[in-house]
Amino acid sequence: MGAIHDWATPENLQPEPITVEIWRDLPEEFCRQVEVVNGQAIRCEAPRRTHQAAARRLATVLEAAAAEYVDLHPGSCLDVSNDFDVILWEVPAATIRRPDLALHNCAPDDVRPLPASYIRVIIEVVSPGSDKTDRVEKMGEYASAGIPFYWLIWITGNRVASIDVYVLDHAIEAYRLLRTLAPEDEVSVLEVPVRIKVPWSQLSGLVR
Repeated sequence: MGAIHDWATPENLQPEPITVEIWRDLPEEFCRQVEVVNGQAIRCEAPRRTHQAAARRLATVLEAAAAEYVDLHPGSCLDVSNDFDVILWEVPAATIRRPDLALHNCAPDDVRPLPASYIRVIIEVVSPGSDKTDRVEKMGEYASAGIPFYWLIWITGNRVASIDVYVLDHAIEAYRLLRTLAPEDEVSVLEVPVRIKVPWSQLSGLVR
């Protein structure tokens, strides 16, 4: 009998829905490997090196934008986080996602999971196999949670090929495509929700 048969036993079924209270008590190692959708744990696939590199370099881009915004708006506070927990809603059952990257209002480290209301921009790097989840499932969930901007990062070979920038249309409670950024421009500039400069030279040669 194969390993899958050893794993597929009644005792390995999730015994009860995961609430936010339960989530906070679970081992951090477990939480890093799963997301929660309507109370049910879903295992996250380990990202490829190109995926990780793209997220890391985009984090640098967002950090520069956040620093510039704070300099221009004293008293404001923006932060950038990657691979962290965001609570989209708690009822009727908790949904907790781990986005690749986000620009958000500052929050103490013990605020976990971070409420969706803190998020300004949420970003997912599309990997082979995550296409449907990122374009359909997460897009619908992030819109329902009221997150104003959603970026989808597309990778071809060893570079970021394009970035789809979506804005939440409150009239229909869904995202609409605002703009697609592509490396034809040496530097792409967005003015919302803060001024963000995307230097394409930093988004190629992801893995060396």
